[in-house]
Order: sequence, then structure tokens, then C-alpha cells
Amino acid sequence: MKRKRLSEINAGSMADIAFLLLIFFLVTTTMDIDKGIFRKMAQKDENPSTLELNNRNVLEININRNNEILVGDDLISIKELSAITQNFIDNGGGKDTKGNVCDWCKGQKKNNLSDHPTKALITITADRNAKYETYVAVLDRVHYAYTKLRNTLALQLYRKTYVELEEKFKKTRSNQILEKVKLIRSKYPMLIGDIETTMASK
Repeated sequence: MKRKRLSEINAGSMADIAFLLLIFFLVTTTMDIDKGIFRKMAQKDENPSTLELNNRNVLEININRNNEILVGDDLISIKELSAITQNFIDNGGGKDTKGNVCDWCKGQKKNNLSDHPTKALITITADRNAKYETYVAVLDRVHYAYTKLRNTLALQLYRKTYVELEEKFKKTRSNQILEKVKLIRSKYPMLIGDIETTMASK
């Protein structure tokens, strides 16, 4: 009696199945991606100039190793930072580099705060042991202060907030709206970070 010959298993499609499974796992697997702060960097100046600053025109924000926030020597909470920053920028206690006063500033013109928004420099220094989240929170409150001041001025001039003007420009690409946005930015330029300075003794 002849034995029945066993049919061979067709393994030709196994490679295709394995390849499809590999693609499936690659597509469905999530990967941790480090998140950063979106911030447009200024273009390099071919002829950099040294900016002379009076002490009153610099707002020093420090984050210590315990994630405490200090403005100068004063310990403050994160909730207070936005108002402190606005008062500093919008003080209007002097003149700009061309000798013009800030006729749109609503500040109290104190002699220990900034002369003019175009001179108001904000520096943020964090201890290497401070949490990244604390730095981001501080930067967010400083940005909020600028946005609030820009919104107030834009409403006064154009009956629209600065944020609304930006959104409208993104949709329309109108040069007329762009000029309005640029004007508001020039009134309240965002001066944040570390730059080469010569501190005046005045």
C-alpha cells in the first residue's frame, strides 16, 4: 500500500506577512518626543552695537534652585509676575533713545522703573537645578504681559485686539493689517533675554 504524499506548506507569503506586521507595529507605536519652546530667533546682526542701559531699564527675574521666583531681591509668586512686568514696561517714566516720551503709556512714571517700552529689557536667569516647567511658566507670564499691553493699545487705535489683528493677517495677508501689527510691535517691542550691555552708573 502506497503512502499518501504529504503536501508541502507554502511558506512563500510568510515574508510578506512578517513585513506587514513590522509596518503595523511601526505605525501604531508611540514615541516620546522632547518638546521645546517655539520662539523665533532674531537674525544675526553683522554690525552689532553695545546697548547702554540704566539699571532702572532692566527687570531681572531670577529662578533659584528651589524654583522660587525673585524680581531683584524680592520673592514673588508666579501670579504676581505678569502685573509686575506690565508696570515695568508701561511705566513711561522717561524718553526713548530719540528723546520722545511715551504718550501711549498708562504707567505711574516712577523713577525706579523703565524710561520707555523701547528701553525696557527683561532678563530671565534660572539656576541649573531649577525645573524646566518653572522657566516656561515665567516666560509665559512675561509673554502674557506683552500681549495684554499690545491688546490694549490696538483696541485704542483700531478697535481690535492685537491678537485679532494677527489672526486676520494670517487669513488675508493684507499689507494694511501688517502695518498695524508692526506699529503695535514697535510701540511695545519684546525685549527678553541676554544681550551685551554696558550698565550706566546713573
